[in-house]
Amino acid sequence: MSLLTFKRGIHPPDCKSITMENPIVTIPPEKGTNMVFPLAQHIGAPCNPIVNIGDRVLMYQKIADTDAFVSSPIHSSVSGIVKEIRKTLTPGGVSCNAIVIENDGENEKLDRKPEKENYKDYTKEEIVKIVREAGIVGLGGAGFPTHIKLNPPKECKIDTVIVNAAECEPYLTTDYRVLLEDSTTLVEGLKIILSLFPEARGIIGIETNKMKAIEIFEKICQDIPNIEVARLQPKYPQGSEKQLISACTGREVPSGGLPAHIGVIVDNVDTVVAIQRAVVHNKPLIRRVITLSGSCFAKPGNYKARIGQSYKELIEKAGGFSKEPSKLISGGPMMGVAMFDLDIPIIKTSSAILAFNEEEANLPQERNCIRCGKCVEHCPVGLMPLELNKNVIYKEDDLFKKNNGLDCIECGSCSFICPAKRHLAQSIRAFKRIMLTKPKK
Repeated sequence: MSLLTFKRGIHPPDCKSITMENPIVTIPPEKGTNMVFPLAQHIGAPCNPIVNIGDRVLMYQKIADTDAFVSSPIHSSVSGIVKEIRKTLTPGGVSCNAIVIENDGENEKLDRKPEKENYKDYTKEEIVKIVREAGIVGLGGAGFPTHIKLNPPKECKIDTVIVNAAECEPYLTTDYRVLLEDSTTLVEGLKIILSLFPEARGIIGIETNKMKAIEIFEKICQDIPNIEVARLQPKYPQGSEKQLISACTGREVPSGGLPAHIGVIVDNVDTVVAIQRAVVHNKPLIRRVITLSGSCFAKPGNYKARIGQSYKELIEKAGGFSKEPSKLISGGPMMGVAMFDLDIPIIKTSSAILAFNEEEANLPQERNCIRCGKCVEHCPVGLMPLELNKNVIYKEDDLFKKNNGLDCIECGSCSFICPAKRHLAQSIRAFKRIMLTKPKK
């Protein structure tokens, strides 16, 4: 049987063997440390504090929320005292307000017993509300509030729910470990989502460089008629939502459209697990599984940490650096963001910290474009990165739009494949930010 995949794309070294066989290790926060909870941890409107300085809060307690439609509440991952509300940097380099809570080490939990013993007794509206109140967002990196995905417009008839288990980004292995260690939880989470769309089928899309996970889920799902496992050819960026839909269903999401418009919902592996925990156990999202990888870590692996913990504390408690890194990246090497400081908090969209030596971090000098067309040949969206790069250089706003620059998914495939080592993705990404923040005329 041929493996499923999408058009174009690239095949970078996956570098997953460093950590993929390392089970998840829990790193609890130290008593007395300050836990920092940025109020902007997702796509959409930032939250507002609903606690005051001096308040004592409990683990699982909601500490920030907003009435905005596209948003998601934030919960405390520890018990302790609210010390201050101040500006902080997030892993993406954005500055925003944050609630600072001094961890008292008691881990006293807010009583959040489920309202019903069986999730099948909830209505669709109740499940969507539970997911919203649990603060669940897309944990694959985008951070889109999940309750909105689960409640598409009525005209969108959902017939397919895809669990994104591709994890195509090099070095990252957290989804793989969750697949192995929380397999039954994930399947139940998928069943909960499918209960919202009775006519839909579930697809768990896994690349074949994760055969152990494929074998586990094929065995679990063999007697579940509406869930199947899709074997995917390893390719980057298959974990991108539109590319995964193309691989699993053959459907194409139109420019400017959403997966729901063609009857599909896509959720990341850990997002589905978080949905199960919220609906079955009424637990909000307060933790992330994070890969520490690269040549400079003493103990590379996969670690479960609390939202609000600092990157610095996580790295120190995970064994620290074996040698001084030349570059630190939050996220993967293709789409991650370089960091200059580790005193920043883990947030809902944190996925990995990579620590590279000078050789690994070397960014080749740009040379003149030779118009070989490789960037066009491999662009998963079918764009012309060399032309977009030219539009950026000459600040050609209208041509950038005409060449569909805003459709770029910023995967970095063009920069990777370019023999002249043009900084194509970087320039397009930066220009998109300028275009999207420009005041409309």
